[in-house]
Amino acid sequence: MRYLAVDFGSTYTKLTAVDAACAAVVGTAAAFTTIATDVMDGFKAALAELSAQIGGFAYDRLLCCSSAGGGLKMVALGLVPELTATAAKMAAESAGAKVMRTYAYEISVAEQDAIRAVKPDIVLLCGGTDGGNRDVIIKNAGLLCEVDGDFPVIVAGNKSAARELEAIFKASGKQYVITKNVMPVFGRLDIEPARSAIRDIFIDRIIDAKGLAGVQALTERPIIPTPLAVLQGCELLSRGTRHIPGLGEFLAVDPGGATTDVYSLAAGTPAQGGIVLKGLPEPYAKRTVEGDLGMRRSAGFLLEEAGPEAVAQACGLDQATVRAWVGQCAANPEILAPAGSPERRIDEALAGCAIAIAVERHCGVMEQTYTPLGEMFTLTGKDLSAVPHVVGTGGVLCNSENPLAVLRHAAGAAKRTGRMLPRSPGFMLDERYILSAMGLIGAVDPDLALTIMRRELRVLDPASL
Repeated sequence: MRYLAVDFGSTYTKLTAVDAACAAVVGTAAAFTTIATDVMDGFKAALAELSAQIGGFAYDRLLCCSSAGGGLKMVALGLVPELTATAAKMAAESAGAKVMRTYAYEISVAEQDAIRAVKPDIVLLCGGTDGGNRDVIIKNAGLLCEVDGDFPVIVAGNKSAARELEAIFKASGKQYVITKNVMPVFGRLDIEPARSAIRDIFIDRIIDAKGLAGVQALTERPIIPTPLAVLQGCELLSRGTRHIPGLGEFLAVDPGGATTDVYSLAAGTPAQGGIVLKGLPEPYAKRTVEGDLGMRRSAGFLLEEAGPEAVAQACGLDQATVRAWVGQCAANPEILAPAGSPERRIDEALAGCAIAIAVERHCGVMEQTYTPLGEMFTLTGKDLSAVPHVVGTGGVLCNSENPLAVLRHAAGAAKRTGRMLPRSPGFMLDERYILSAMGLIGAVDPDLALTIMRRELRVLDPASL
C-alpha cells in the first residue's frame, strides 16, 4: 500500500509519500498553495516536484487536510468567560479551528457587528449547564440570527433550551446543528460531540467554500482541518497503539505563517502536592492557536508583542532592518529568507519569540493566595513543568540552521510569574514536517504512522532519549 498525504496549507501545499511495505517516507515536496485560482494547480506543481525527486510515485490512497483560505474560522459564545465560553473555545480549537472571537453573556450590537466583520465559517453557541440558565443562550440565538452572513451555528449548550432554540433557527432559515452540551454539569467538560459536529460541517460545507471540492472527489476519506490532523498525529505519538509504545507526555509547537499552534499531550496535574485546582479541567490532548503570532501574515503583530528591541538583540541586527523584513513578510507571505542570510536570523529570532509567548499562554498558572488556614497555591490550567519532551514542527524549524536554539524558547523560566512551562525537557524535531501526514495515515493504519513517527523524529539533545 502506498499513501500520498497532502496538506493544503495557507502558504504551501505539502506532500508526503509513504510506502507501507517498508514503513518509510519515500519523499516529500511542496509548492505554493493556489487558493486564488484552483488548489489543484499547487497540488500538481508539488506532485511534479515529488516525481522529479523520486522518479514518480503511483499512490493507492490519497489522504488530505487543509488550512487553505485562512483555515477554519470560528466564533465561540458562552455564558460566563471562565466556564462555558472557555469550554466553547477549547472545543473549537481541538477541532482544528482558529477562534477569531470569544464572547460571554448576552452579545451587544458592537459584538454583532464584529461577528459580521469576521465572516466566520462556523459559530459555536454554548451557555448554561443542563437545567441551568436558559435565558442567555436563547437571547444570543436570536441575536445571531440578526447577523448577516452564511454561517452555520452549532448549538452545544443547555439541553433544556433545545426546543426554543430549534424554533428560533428554523424561523430564521439559518443552518444549525444541535448537539450535546460542552459543559453538561458544572466543572465537567464534554467537548467531543461539539468537536464532531464542527468536523462534520467542515467536511459537508466548508470544503466547497475553500475550493476543495475537486480534491475531495479524488479521495474516499474526508478532508479535515490541518490542525486536527496534527492533533491526531500527536495523540497517536503520545498514547501509542496495542503493538507499539508511544512517547508519553510531551508538548509540541508549530510556528506557522499565520498562527503559532501549541499542543500538549499531558494530564497536566500538579507536579507537587498541596496544590488546589481552580477553574475547568483541561483535556489530555489540548490545542491552542495564537492568531497574532504568525511568521508571515501576522508578523507585524508578533514583532510588537515580542518587542522590536528584543528581536533585534536576539538576531544581532538593528531595529530598522528587523522592521523592514517584517514588513516584507506581512505584505508578501510567500517570501523566503535565504539560508545564511540576515533575514534568516530574523526569522529564527521571531520564531523563538513566537514559541515562548505561545507556550506561556498555553500553560497553566500557579498563584499564591492567603486563607484563614494560611498560605496556599492554586493552579488554573495545566502544570507542564515536568513534561519530558518538546517536539518542534513547522517550516521555520525544519529549515532552521539551529533548531535546538529556537526550540529552547519553549522551556525554562516564564516571563510572567507562575506560568508552568516545561523546566528541563529534551527536544525533538519533526524534520520533514510529517505530523499532519501521520495524523491522516494514523486514522487508517495507526501502527504504520507511529512506526514512521518514532523513526523520523530527530533527537536534538541526549535528554530526549
